Amino acid sequence: MSDRKPLMPKATAVWLVENTALSFEQIAEFCGLHVLEVKGIADGDVAQGIKGMDPVTSGQITREEIADGEADHTRSLRLAEPKVQMPEVSTRSKGPRYTPVSRRHDRPNAVVWLIRNHPEMKDSQIMRLVGTTKPTIQQIRDRSHWNSANIVPQDPVTLGLCSQIDLDAEVKKSAKRSDKGKTEAERAGTLLPTLETTAEKSKPMAEIMQPKAAEEDRPETEAEEQARVLAKLKTLSGAKADEAGNTDTE
Repeated sequence: MSDRKPLMPKATAVWLVENTALSFEQIAEFCGLHVLEVKGIADGDVAQGIKGMDPVTSGQITREEIADGEADHTRSLRLAEPKVQMPEVSTRSKGPRYTPVSRRHDRPNAVVWLIRNHPEMKDSQIMRLVGTTKPTIQQIRDRSHWNSANIVPQDPVTLGLCSQIDLDAEVKKSAKRSDKGKTEAERAGTLLPTLETTAEKSKPMAEIMQPKAAEEDRPETEAEEQARVLAKLKTLSGAKADEAGNTDTE
């Protein structure tokens, strides 16, 4: 059986109960109702005041299909193929997310949570996730909101304001935007490569002076020998004079 259901299923079921010999199970399956609902329609307990709608004239089923179903109660009825294919309408609107009235007082808490945990997120992204307005976000940022004293950060997913999939998608979008202006090192993190941190800085090496070659021994000249002897005699004579002076003093 096709997943498509007829328009106005309860009115269609009323017409089928009143005008065909189909079983309750066939009508319930075709209209997407419970068997007890179809039995209630037949007994007059359900759908009182609802006027039956002919699915044949509306082009939803053919008379041959109904006849085949009446002949075989195990046969499932099939809707007629539509003559015009209608495009699927997306249920997601481009505007702010609708927030139930019972959850609207939780939106400031979710906004604070998003601002603290995802500061890279734009206000437009917060508006899509929580369903709030830009002035409200600004008031929460500068703490001029009328209920600032009672605002407590809370995860919007746990509050039921958005799904985890939507939150992850917005976080991923923000991360891509923030990574565009970063270098490869910044994308990898703030840590420097291991080679740069472990390599010792080059230090200037002290120049090692080679010792001068010892001058070769050469024979002492006669003038040098006389000067050396004379200096030694002067030293000895000076020492004797000091000793004599010391003796006179005593």
